[in-house]
Amino acid sequence: MRGRSVTRTQSGGRNGGNGRFLRSLFMDAPLYAPSSTEATEAVAAPEAGGPPPVAEPPVAEPAVPPVAAVSGARAGRDRRAEAHAGLRELLLRGEFDVRERLVEVRLAERLGVSRTPVREALVRLVADGLVERRGDGYYPARPNLDELRDLYELRITVELRGITRALESPRVTHDLTLLAPLRDRWRALRAQPPAPDPGFVAWDEDFHLTLLRASGNPRLTETLESVTRRIRPVRMYDYLTADRISATVVEHLEIVELVLEGRLAEARDALHRHVGDSLEVVEERAARALAQQALRGHRTPVPDGHRQVAARHRTEENP
Repeated sequence: MRGRSVTRTQSGGRNGGNGRFLRSLFMDAPLYAPSSTEATEAVAAPEAGGPPPVAEPPVAEPAVPPVAAVSGARAGRDRRAEAHAGLRELLLRGEFDVRERLVEVRLAERLGVSRTPVREALVRLVADGLVERRGDGYYPARPNLDELRDLYELRITVELRGITRALESPRVTHDLTLLAPLRDRWRALRAQPPAPDPGFVAWDEDFHLTLLRASGNPRLTETLESVTRRIRPVRMYDYLTADRISATVVEHLEIVELVLEGRLAEARDALHRHVGDSLEVVEERAARALAQQALRGHRTPVPDGHRQVAARHRTEENP
């Protein structure tokens, strides 16, 4: 389900151009798997600027809803979509501290909508894994490094199974109509790499979900979607430097090209290395970010697991 992004740079500079470039690449590819509520809305909601929905007319007395009623309903859906997309992008960009309560009034002013679409967006973002509900309101989801390794183990198992099942049975083949366009999009990203941005996690998720979906087992894809939602607040830290963006693009292309060439054993090994390397980077960067927040004087203590990870990386860097 697409929504309009918050205001972006309109100049011809690198960041603004990259934003438009990424949107053009992935215009027809889902950034994440919609929930059942989103899927229902996606069917019911017309594209912005498209023809208004027309009610099914009774057999005996054909009728069309008043134009004002149709326009009002479409505008309401557009505002909900805009609020969800705008707030989601702000969260993915790390605009809010994890200890900052997300106040409806302030968010509505920032996004240029009323409080109702913001309230609905917050509920949906809880399901997306980007927001959590606490006793006194909504907050950005806190990275949880204590369970990160368990979730990554599950992620690796599920993703590798998508390739392994094709190795085990000649009757299982990957859907090339999904993989060829995926390869082409990432080739374009290699030619014009985007600037470092936590929001790049959405493109990474799309790659892994599409690769697994092409293996033909929807239950595996559903499991990966669930894991993805839970690790997303931590994985955002994977894309803060140009070298990580570049490495991700190169590794994704290696994996999808190997699958397309039928070199499945090599593809599985490359995928295993890729996900494992990502865990190390995410864990390190998230631990550093949480440690920096604590040093800035935030009252909430950093969990022991986070301290242990940060201390380990400091020891490795300064033996």
